[in-house]
Amino acid sequence: MAEIQFARGIAEPVIPDVRLTRAKDGSNGTATFYFDYPQALSENGVEVTGMYLVDEEGELVTREVNGKFINGEPAGIEAIYVMKSEADWDRFMRFMNRYAEKNGLGFTKS
Repeated sequence: MAEIQFARGIAEPVIPDVRLTRAKDGSNGTATFYFDYPQALSENGVEVTGMYLVDEEGELVTREVNGKFINGEPAGIEAIYVMKSEADWDRFMRFMNRYAEKNGLGFTKS
């Protein structure tokens, strides 16, 4: 089980584009998620309260979530998850491996 939520208990079915950056010494890193036309923005009454990465180990949370709008219509969500230690990075990567396996995703190193 690995899913992304924008409101607790409601899984987001749209698969994001995820970009990772990491310091050369491994001391910190950033994951930037971009969701094109996420369901969370199209459902009435759903309040986006953050981005929750939920798996069997628990949950990772970020409040750095921004909606993108084109001509007043919801078009996307960008969320940034910051990792402040090597342990945070390792935990995030365990989540992403589970999420990728569940959704048939691959990893491309640039």
